[in-house]
Amino acid sequence: MGPIRAVCCGYYGKGNAGDEALLASLLQMLPEGVTPVVLSGNPPQTRDRYQVAAYNRMSAFSVWQVLRQSDVFIWGGGSLIQDVTSAVSPLYYAGLMGLAQGLGLKTIAWGQGVGPLKRPFTRQIAKQTFSRCTRVSVRDRGSAALLAEWQIPFTMAPDPVWALEGKPVPGLWDLPAPRVAVNLRSHPLLTPARLDTLTRALISFQKATNTCLLLVPFQASQDLAIAQSIQAQLPGPNHLFMLEDPRELKGLFRGVEMTIGMRLHSLIMAAAEGCRCFAISYDPKVTQLMAELELPGWELADIPEDPNIISKLWIEHYANGEPLSDISIQAIVDRALIHEELLHTFFANFFSSF
Repeated sequence: MGPIRAVCCGYYGKGNAGDEALLASLLQMLPEGVTPVVLSGNPPQTRDRYQVAAYNRMSAFSVWQVLRQSDVFIWGGGSLIQDVTSAVSPLYYAGLMGLAQGLGLKTIAWGQGVGPLKRPFTRQIAKQTFSRCTRVSVRDRGSAALLAEWQIPFTMAPDPVWALEGKPVPGLWDLPAPRVAVNLRSHPLLTPARLDTLTRALISFQKATNTCLLLVPFQASQDLAIAQSIQAQLPGPNHLFMLEDPRELKGLFRGVEMTIGMRLHSLIMAAAEGCRCFAISYDPKVTQLMAELELPGWELADIPEDPNIISKLWIEHYANGEPLSDISIQAIVDRALIHEELLHTFFANFFSSF
């Protein structure tokens, strides 16, 4: 028999660094003998970046052809099955999974963050689709609780991006040290007034610490304008990094003392590279990570109105906060590799059945 063809489906090729990091992690963890085929919002970019076959995720003909010629379908990580940002998202992904199952492909839900699911209709669709998967792995306790409630077998392990291999970032070490990374994203609760408060707190923080601030957008459409707005007001050394390779993005945090982050994967990457983290949560998945790692921070709605209160807490954490220990990081990475073990076990059984 020839190589096993595995269709990898997620929010890929859409300019979101967290989802790109999940794809890079999945490709890193697939065993030899498996040929990945990626459904992407930007197939040429995906082909060039990862050296894999890639097809337009919104072309019904391409998707149909790819599925007919493949053996396995993998939902590749992230918050795909949730109806907070859009009710369309779970319908799209569940529809693809259902189509793959109907065509007889073995299906894996891998590294999933399930929910929030507010609508009974989307909950029912999610339950039915997950119940038909050959293997399921989830990345957090909330997702695990939902699958347990549905009586669907699953494996739970930390987000696969903990185990992503980072790459050096050209020019990073030429910037003045110490360095602090900042990642904010647009959100209805990040009002102009709150953004102004955070910006003034960053200015005070930089003046007090003499740090070089690195603005690190993870998705240009939602983060870049905010990063540029902050950068224009900073009094001290700074640099804006718009990195496209998620392995470089993770490598960036090796050269950073502290990260102030909103996005889940900004905090995961920073913590995994031994960086102190201060979280601003806009989503239950970030709040769960804060609880699991005991990270200081706020819910976005609860940010103090006084920038001096914010900057004092940041300065205190910068001076006295502790990153995760090397032993703790290694333990989390080892557990994240359970997602890799699941893939290797599944494909070993798959190969042996031929």
